[in-house]
Amino acid sequence: MADKKIVVFGATGAQGSGLVHSILEDPDGEFSVRAVTRDPSSDSAKALADKGAEVVKANIDNFEDIKKALNGAYGAFFVTFFWEHFSPEKEFNNIKNYAKAASEEGLEHVIWSTLEDTREIIPLDSDEMPTLQEKYNVPHFDAKGEADKFFEEYDVPTTYLLASFYWDNMIHFGMGPQRGEDGNLAIAFPMGDKKMAGIAADDIGKCAFGIFKKGKEMVGERIGIAGEHISFNDVAKSLSDFIGEDVTYHAVTPEQYRGFGFPGADDLGNMFQFYRDYDVYNSSRDVQRSKELNPELKSFNEWLDEYGSKIPVD
Repeated sequence: MADKKIVVFGATGAQGSGLVHSILEDPDGEFSVRAVTRDPSSDSAKALADKGAEVVKANIDNFEDIKKALNGAYGAFFVTFFWEHFSPEKEFNNIKNYAKAASEEGLEHVIWSTLEDTREIIPLDSDEMPTLQEKYNVPHFDAKGEADKFFEEYDVPTTYLLASFYWDNMIHFGMGPQRGEDGNLAIAFPMGDKKMAGIAADDIGKCAFGIFKKGKEMVGERIGIAGEHISFNDVAKSLSDFIGEDVTYHAVTPEQYRGFGFPGADDLGNMFQFYRDYDVYNSSRDVQRSKELNPELKSFNEWLDEYGSKIPVD
């Protein structure tokens, strides 16, 4: 048994599961893994246990649960779950608890899955986009970025990992091709003809594993990862080729997207506007560096070949 135990929060989720599998499948066996979940009885949790993971139950709203999960560990992967509650304040408190617990347990290397605080780039008093929940531009970005400070304040040896738009959102988040009243398939995003950094969800965990493998030389680094920078015109072309039916890209405005009415549409509308109008998002997400961390990194077309059959198409 390896003596460097990595605790993975969100172990059955989009980001954490890729890391858990990478640790379990590593022929060097440098690390062991403790997979944290709220429901160890779920099929996905049982599958991890069957593969050799130590599966433990914890609720990240509970500080003592976090501390207990971290006990005796070398490192941890921390992620939050904004889309379950839509509360940046709750996320902010979860992150503070992560940092405090990691400090108290003496962890040697932590990866925190964060994002930019867009308010450092677009002031709240700007008229570029509506202010949301009274003090955010992009709530699911801003609270994470603001909470980065806790890892410094608690002196936690941390690598800050900035993920990209998940192409898997086309499977699980309803962002795939939709059939209109005219019977034709289309995708709609407020990106114009701009390219956007994107990534396969399982590649996030694999990149995190690459960071752990490199070790403490990565402490203090901010690593933006992406599988490819691609326009939605090219996404639509690839989807058309894969599905065997034309998929049109509708370049809606951010205002139109915010008005789509699904939960979080305003947040995502502002997010895409930030992507479109500010190069900081793409420029901070380096495909080549991502590939150095994860040689199996997939382009959009490679992701489509592997997972495209799961995209729901009526």
